[in-house]
Amino acid sequence: MTTITSGRVLTTRRLSHFIGGRFVEGDGHTLENINPATGELVNVVPVADAGVVDEAVKAARRALEGPWRRMSDHERASILRKVADGILRRFDEFVRAEVLDTGKPASLASHIDIPRSAANFNSFADQVLTLSTESFGTATPDGAGALNYSIRVPRGVIAVVCPWNLPLLLLTWKVAPALACGNTVVVKPSEETPTTATLLGEVMQEAGVPPGVYNVIHGLGPDSAGEYLTRHPEVNGITFTGETKTGVAIMKAAAEGVRPVSLELGGKNAAVVFADCNLDRAVEGVTRSVFANCGQVCLGTERVYVERPIFDQFVARLASAGAALKMGDPFDNTTTMGPLISKSHREKVLSYYQRAKAEGASVILGGGTPNLSSRFATGFFIEPTIWTGLREDSVVLREEIFGPCCHISPFDHEDAVVAAANSGPYGLATSIWTENLARAHRVAAGIEVGIAWVNCWFLRDLRTPFGGSKQSGIGREGGVHSMEFYTELRNVCVKL
Repeated sequence: MTTITSGRVLTTRRLSHFIGGRFVEGDGHTLENINPATGELVNVVPVADAGVVDEAVKAARRALEGPWRRMSDHERASILRKVADGILRRFDEFVRAEVLDTGKPASLASHIDIPRSAANFNSFADQVLTLSTESFGTATPDGAGALNYSIRVPRGVIAVVCPWNLPLLLLTWKVAPALACGNTVVVKPSEETPTTATLLGEVMQEAGVPPGVYNVIHGLGPDSAGEYLTRHPEVNGITFTGETKTGVAIMKAAAEGVRPVSLELGGKNAAVVFADCNLDRAVEGVTRSVFANCGQVCLGTERVYVERPIFDQFVARLASAGAALKMGDPFDNTTTMGPLISKSHREKVLSYYQRAKAEGASVILGGGTPNLSSRFATGFFIEPTIWTGLREDSVVLREEIFGPCCHISPFDHEDAVVAAANSGPYGLATSIWTENLARAHRVAAGIEVGIAWVNCWFLRDLRTPFGGSKQSGIGREGGVHSMEFYTELRNVCVKL
């Protein structure tokens, strides 16, 4: 391997791994990172073999046993705040990198992805300083007594496997609490969106993070970097966000060595719109939850249930909102919807569009690909799409599509819509739209999900538990719940 001691990630057409505080080239095997908005090459990405992954894990292990673990919580928190400052200082670079990798509108990356990434470091820097544990005075036969108290210790080397839809946001959501608790990390970003994870390595250097605390290796999943990392015997815990199939494979890998996992997986989320809702707010909220990030949001809505008295009006208004979305140059502030992440993903989503028609859906909006001019005609854009008329057992209503589409069904009774929302294998999120406070509490408690929003969507407090039920995942992160995963509790018993 060739080591590059410094460099500006965005000035090169070839990325590197980041291992032990240095940028490291691979052995020549590479992937092409393509701009989804244009189909053009962004950069060439090295593919880590088992040796490179081993080097990264060993670097993380050395750092774990070095000064990072011996630092006080206050010292680590201070460094994490410098990382947050570094992200904000290079805000435009991160926005550009994220837009080139994902194709999402720069307005979205500027509003959500990059600010939240910096906020994750600041939030967990604060939270690690307010963590509490417990202590007990214990009686002993001789009457002297004993003191039992708990301490939190780092779990160790954490494998962080990240998705492509919110690359930096979800990476920092995992890396920030892991580092705050004294762990070290090896990050495997998606091969579709590798740049911001690498760019963060430069920020880590500038912030004074010790070498080996933050490492990045690139490559694919099965029989490649992802599998080598999750199967590595010196990895002490694995956190993953992505599709359920991959999560199952990671659980199997983690069984060797009995390593803990935190998994946020697929979803087929439902929105429930009651006739007494504030219709303007419900239409605006569901529009966002269906079409934001071209539908590539794990918390997004693909099933919409609307109480029958307002069904026709809601369908018409949501279709009008979807039709008003503008596709094109992601760096144009008037662009409101970007492309899908790749050609293969567009083919997958289009196959569901075709399946919906074959199953008898009424196509209210979209259903194909747009006609765009100039260089964006070769991007992976797809039309926002709305259907009605499908049966509840339709494949389109049961399988996650991960595109800018939804099916709208009418309902008549509260119990029936709760049963419909719960009918599938997933349980990640829901949004409920009603002005009836008792109903809001009742339905939120009845739908089997990890997070239920009432009269809002994607409103997050970083201290609250986040995760899924059923096949949508295992475990919770956020606030103290992240600290539960990234630390182990140790009881200390002192005889007095």
